Amino acid sequence: MSVYQYSIKSIMTLIGLLAGLTSGLCHAEISDDRVLFGSVAMDTPAVMHRRLSPLTDYLSKALGKPVALKLSSNMKQAITDVADGKVQLAYLTPVAYLRAHEMGDAQLVAKTVTRGKGSFQLMIVVREDSPIKTIEDLAGKSFAFGDPAALLQRAVVAGSGINLDQLGKQSFIGHYDNIARAVMRGFYDAGILKDTTAFKWQGKGLRILHSSPQLPPYNVSASGFVDVEMLEKMRQAFLNLDSRNQQHKIIIEALDKKYTGFYATSDAEYNVVRQLIKPFDKGF
Repeated sequence: MSVYQYSIKSIMTLIGLLAGLTSGLCHAEISDDRVLFGSVAMDTPAVMHRRLSPLTDYLSKALGKPVALKLSSNMKQAITDVADGKVQLAYLTPVAYLRAHEMGDAQLVAKTVTRGKGSFQLMIVVREDSPIKTIEDLAGKSFAFGDPAALLQRAVVAGSGINLDQLGKQSFIGHYDNIARAVMRGFYDAGILKDTTAFKWQGKGLRILHSSPQLPPYNVSASGFVDVEMLEKMRQAFLNLDSRNQQHKIIIEALDKKYTGFYATSDAEYNVVRQLIKPFDKGF
């Protein structure tokens, strides 16, 4: 065999090995001895570590194997991480779950419970003294949204009966408290809030103009590569968290102070979100 032939053979062998490695790269972690837990980027990495670490410590004991955080820099990355099997578990928004389910058969583990309630609403609010009385009155008015990636917020506004292009100035100003204060101070004519924030400000300067249907909340989803036995073990670990147990309460409230636990859920519960985002959903 010539040097040239030997080189070609070596290169082809190397390409074959690399192809084999690449095909397994997406879900290599699934066969690992640990479980990787991802999350949508809702806060700085340091804050997300602080919020999720008590939960991963609990899961390590419940699942009998180490659970480590693998945080994503943005929502798109969090979705692809769980869809591709780079993480086995992820804390996701309703729309993020739907994306991960479409892309890689992500499986619901459990949904979050806020103050004993396993669903939530998004609400359009205005100042108490605002002349805006109907959805139609929003035409040409300034509007405050939270995050550009929060497609559900825009879907709820569009579903209320006004096209987004009928609104005036539209801004994305972050957390719901930012929106509430901005509308209160007259910087925007209207804004969209999660129900808990809307109720907090109702009668204290803000008025609820429109409420969405009941929506499924944030959830924990598993990669489609997780087998049935491990999926059930994960699900039971979340459902076993009981806020009446002081240690469990600390774990739950570290994630969100308003959370009181986790409930079982199903893909069908998310159909209401599918319908809301369908008319103008262009992916991400």
